[in-house]
This record gives sequence, C-alpha cells and structure tokens, in this order.
Amino acid sequence: MMMGCPNQTALKLASTPILSSPPFLFKIPNPPFPKSPLSRPIKALSSSALLQTSTKPPQDQGAKPQWKATIDFKWIKDNKEAVAVNIRNRNCDADLDLVLHLYDKMFTLQKEVERVRGERNAVANKMKGKLEPSERQRLIEEGGKNLKDGLASLEEELVKLNDRLQQEAQGIPNMTHPDVPIGGEDCSTIRKMVGSAPKFSFLVKDHLQLGKELDLFDFDAAAEVSGSKFYYLKNEAVLLEMALLNWTLSEVMKRGFTPLTTPEIVRSSVVEKCGFQPRANNTQIYSIDDSDQCLIGTAEIPVGGLHMDSILSDSLLPLKYVAFSHCFRTEAGAAGAATRGLYRVHQFSKVEMFIFCRPEESEQYHQELIKIEEDIFSSLGLHFKTLDMASEDLGAPAYRKFDVEAWMPGLERFGEISSASNCTDYQSRRLGIRYRPSEAQVTSGKKSKGNLAPPQFVHTLNATACAVPRMIICLLENYQQEDGSVIIPEPLRPFMGDLSVITRKSS
Repeated sequence: MMMGCPNQTALKLASTPILSSPPFLFKIPNPPFPKSPLSRPIKALSSSALLQTSTKPPQDQGAKPQWKATIDFKWIKDNKEAVAVNIRNRNCDADLDLVLHLYDKMFTLQKEVERVRGERNAVANKMKGKLEPSERQRLIEEGGKNLKDGLASLEEELVKLNDRLQQEAQGIPNMTHPDVPIGGEDCSTIRKMVGSAPKFSFLVKDHLQLGKELDLFDFDAAAEVSGSKFYYLKNEAVLLEMALLNWTLSEVMKRGFTPLTTPEIVRSSVVEKCGFQPRANNTQIYSIDDSDQCLIGTAEIPVGGLHMDSILSDSLLPLKYVAFSHCFRTEAGAAGAATRGLYRVHQFSKVEMFIFCRPEESEQYHQELIKIEEDIFSSLGLHFKTLDMASEDLGAPAYRKFDVEAWMPGLERFGEISSASNCTDYQSRRLGIRYRPSEAQVTSGKKSKGNLAPPQFVHTLNATACAVPRMIICLLENYQQEDGSVIIPEPLRPFMGDLSVITRKSS
C-alpha cells in the first residue's frame, strides 16, 4: 500500500439473482430500436452436456495456447521501460524480460528458418536443369535430406517458441491512463460525490432484517436446494427486480443502445480473450467439466465476442449494446459480515452496457458511460460517490476504470454498485475485432489490397447499468420507513403496476 493515499472504503462488485418472466414489460422508446448493427450471424456454441461445474486448475506453462493475440511485440520492445513501470504499478507478475528474451530468440530463429528455406529453394532450382547423375545425387543428398530434415527441426522449434512467447506475453496487462492513481485500492480518488446520506429518526435495519419482516427473501431454503450464497426472491422483491431491469433497459435504450440477451455459457477461450482467467487459482469463473465452456460472470464476455474475428465497417461505429443476462461467480475467498445477504452471491441478474468504437473516441465514450450510470443512480435518489480506481485495482484489460459506490445505511458503509472500464484495444487484439477506416480518416497515405485503408483494432468499453441485488440492498435500506415499510422510488412504480410501498403481509 502506498503511503499518503486517502483512506477510502471501496467494496467490490460481486454478484446477484435469478430472473423469471417479467410481469410488466418495459416501455418501448420511440423509435423502438436503433438500426441493427449486426454485420454477420452470431456463431453457435457447441452443445456439450451440462452435468456439473467445477473450477479447473491453472493451465500448464508448457501447454500450447488455445488462441493467439495480435500483440505488438516491437512496440513493447521499443517502450520497454514504460511497460516495465506499468507492470510494477499494477502489481502484476508478468515477466517482461522473459517475453523480450523469447521475442529476440524467435526473431533470430525466424531469420535462420528463412536462410535454410532459401538454400533449399536454391537446390531445388538447380535440380530443374540438366545435371550429371553424380551432381544430381549430391544435390539430392544436400537438399533432400540434410536441408529438409534441418528445416523441419527448425520449423518445429519455431512453432514451440512462438507458443511459449504467446503464453508469456498474454500476461502483460494493458497500459494505464496517465491520470490513474498509482497504488492499491485505497489510493483510488473521488471523482464525484452525489447526494447525502438519509437521516433516520429510528433504529435502521439492514436489508436482511427488512427482507425477513416483509417476506422478500428466503436464504435458508436456497441453501438447502443450491448451497450457501444462493437465495429465493419473493413477493414484491420479484417485482422490484423486474422493475429495475425493465426501467434500466428503457433508460439506456433512449440513449441509442441496442438491447441484447446473451448466451450464458461461452467458450473458455472467449473468457480468456476478454481478460478473465477461468483456470487460475481462486478464479471467479465456473468452468464446465469435460468441456471447453464456462458460465459467464458478466455479459461483457458474450457481448465482447459478438463480433469476434470480424472487420467492421467504419459507418457502423460506434456500436452500442445494452445486454441483460444472468451472471455466475464462484466468489472464491469471499467471507465475513461484509458479504452477508444479497451483497455477494453466486448468481445474479445484471444489465451491462458495451461499446465498440474508433480508438480516438474511446475516452469520450468512457465519460458517456459513467454519465449514464450517474444519471440512473441519481434518478433513484441514491447517495453515491464515483471513484477513479487505482492502478492495482484495474485488472489486466482496463486502461482506466471508474467505480460507483452507493451508501447502504443498514450495512453502514458504501458498497460498489457499478463500474465502467475503457479497455482500449486490449480485448479487440485478442478477439480479432477490427474496423476499416473511411477514406476521410486515412491520413498516413497507407493503403492495403484493393486500394483500401488498412484495418485497425477497435476500442472496447463496458459499464454496469444495474446489478440487481446490490440495487435491492440500496433501495430497501435507503427507503425504509419507521413502520417497517419501504417506499418504492417513483421512476420504478410504473414498472411495478403502480405499487408505491412495500408493507408487511397481514397474518
């Protein structure tokens, strides 16, 4: 921990609940949907039998990578000092020296392979002409046996070296925005503070007590059916979840986002390409036994993979999506009073925003995403702060990340309810998502085949619009009344059949 950092409580977003069919549909904005940006069909997933889930062990260091990222090794070498500082600032265990050693070794070996290929080709050309039998035999010995066997050995070594280089280089994190605070989580700085904590003239209850008295949750039955950190929502809590999802979707769609529901099982390679580690120790990802598939921890993963291995038209950008999904997290290592109740669970519903854009526009859209989050939470009357997260809390993909933490009176602390990350081209280099700039944007004069501008990697951004259980905690605890009832915020009432208050059930 760095000395001199402001001491701030920043509790990280984890998880939330299951969704059944909504009793009230959200109001459709006018026009109803933006023009569809899908440029190709979404690839289907394989249909492995889903018998059970498990957390798989870390991948072997010598194993061949399942996929390859388009990593700019020359840039890394030319900016070695800046990359090394960035790795230290993020408290990352990537081995930059090993990566550069392997890169130099591969570069040298590639030249040797090309030299031997040249010799082999020269011998082959000589053999096309008229030759004495003895000379032909000598060339056969030289080119057919020695050069051929030597080249095969070199090429095999090159493939193994390239795989090892990929394996090590994939651990290098994204670069960091120059304004990001350096250090651990408590070095994060407050960007904005909104509202004030509500004043109560009575003893405040937490969401667990409120939920029990108002008959909104059942954790005991869920523990018997599924295990700890699962729950049933009941009665008005179900309506509240649906209202939060439908209202949030309608609000984000008004801002030009295309709605999606996503697959909730994805290939482990897509999880890795988005910057998550399904095979690491203490992973948050559930992996499916005897399969290359995982349960998603966030809709960011399937939405990120939506345009995988594509070159998008410049006219389609930016692509803005708002996705509903259930999310699943192991919550490995999570324990203690701070994780009780709905705060940290294994399954939850979430609305996630995701943007694909041109590189020069990603900072602008990052500001737009956090503004949408702040508008949503302000509309619900919450007291919250927006944090510019410190370098060690960014995770590998994020160039910069803003978290929103809301005041939870019953828990007597701020708790994270959303985050917004600019991942620049970290994910797109792994997912293979590029766009072809229009002629008006091409200033370098470089053209590719067919006199077209060369494709460039898009930038990706993601942000939480609504993680349901944390929002339920906030609403129950902030809007509780002395008689034990809970007021429903006005924006949600039309989505709950005009219900304005949750009261105790008559016995």
